[in-house]
Amino acid sequence: MTRNKLRLAIVGAGPAGIYAADILLKAERNFDVSIDLFDHLPAPYGLVRYGVAPDHPRIKGIITALREVLDRGDIRIFGNVRFGEDITLDDLKKHYNAVIFATGAVKDASLSIPGVELEGSYGAAEFVSWFDGHPDFPRTWPLEAREVAVIGNGNVALDVSRILAKHVEDLMPTEIPANVAAGLAASPVTDVHVFGRRGPTSVKFTPLELRELGELRDVDMIVYDEDFDYDDAARAAVSGNKQVFVIDKVLNQWRQRSVGEASRRLHLHFFAKPLEIVDDGTGKVGGIRWERTESDGAGGVVGTGEIRELPIQAVYRAVGYFGSPLPGIPFDKRFGVIPNHEGQVLTRDKETGEARQMYGVYATGWIKRGPVGLIGHTKSDAMETIKHVINDLGNWWRPESPSEESVIELLESRGIRWTDLDGWHRLDEHEQQLGRAEGRVRIKVVPRDEMVDISRGEVA
Repeated sequence: MTRNKLRLAIVGAGPAGIYAADILLKAERNFDVSIDLFDHLPAPYGLVRYGVAPDHPRIKGIITALREVLDRGDIRIFGNVRFGEDITLDDLKKHYNAVIFATGAVKDASLSIPGVELEGSYGAAEFVSWFDGHPDFPRTWPLEAREVAVIGNGNVALDVSRILAKHVEDLMPTEIPANVAAGLAASPVTDVHVFGRRGPTSVKFTPLELRELGELRDVDMIVYDEDFDYDDAARAAVSGNKQVFVIDKVLNQWRQRSVGEASRRLHLHFFAKPLEIVDDGTGKVGGIRWERTESDGAGGVVGTGEIRELPIQAVYRAVGYFGSPLPGIPFDKRFGVIPNHEGQVLTRDKETGEARQMYGVYATGWIKRGPVGLIGHTKSDAMETIKHVINDLGNWWRPESPSEESVIELLESRGIRWTDLDGWHRLDEHEQQLGRAEGRVRIKVVPRDEMVDISRGEVA
């Protein structure tokens, strides 16, 4: 293939992958571009579809912008195609000049305290995947606990806490799948306890997320006066940071509320470092033990030696996401990312141990930088990676079969039931029709085979 055209594969059809494709197509360059997006899911949008709580329509509005990019028709999508199984790195080298991995981070980060293995101890990411109707997760969830702990002080912790505490009737206007609604309706939960080891002025969630908690019907917000004895560092944070100021204002408003009438309670415990998930004697979660912390005056906390314990029957660990390794691609096990320099993937020389560029291979999004940052960070991240893709023209792969038809022939020869953009439009319309029948915007189709059948127009 001549070097005046770039055949680019992007693995991952979430925001990171779509933004990278869009930025490249709009970039100043002296060559033509042809881009194929691959995703292991039959539908696009990644964590915007499967990692955002269903009662967050404002955040899901991001999908509108992503849809506009895809609907231009200058980017092809191959859904239901698993990298490493259905298509390999060697396959990509035969058909493309380069590949960008935008696979995100979908697993739970580890929490190293005793008891995490007990029955009733769950990763928050798995719970989010369940209530968002991810096709690769079980259709049922064991919602049997009356008292629940959520460990973490980020937005995912608040999402999990809100879904657990919220009455299911108030979720019905959303796109919540039918099996999830049925599961939540049977939940006996009365109390959700959220634990963070730092103080109220050091939380990682946003004011919008926090305010939404206080709007829950028939749910008391419980905060504890002992957590609001601020030191100079905390007072400086309140006065010097608008976001912290708003969070502090919301929490202090809750301190003035009368409580005791609601059927459910959501407790926020600050300065609480989880030490152990306690066994009830049968291998199940029976309690949580934590140490009371205090400010160290420099933005951190230190232990006080005061140990407390609370009876609970389930724990959700919302301590962050973590990336997953990809076959044939270097992986940093410590940080859960692909080693890279500004998106250029790095590999280590087996003899010298020195890092060197893995030509033709790039990364963007959370698999590049780790699971931090918002959509704005994802866009700037993609711009940095695309800059190198363009400048590395001299080191692109030289594929032996670069035609656009050859990839389709490869997938068909392997019997892969891949889905395309037209297929997504069919599935999208089908889900909206399901929703309209019940006065809702959408009801997600959950089983993978059913998603593929609808997308491919193979429904009997």
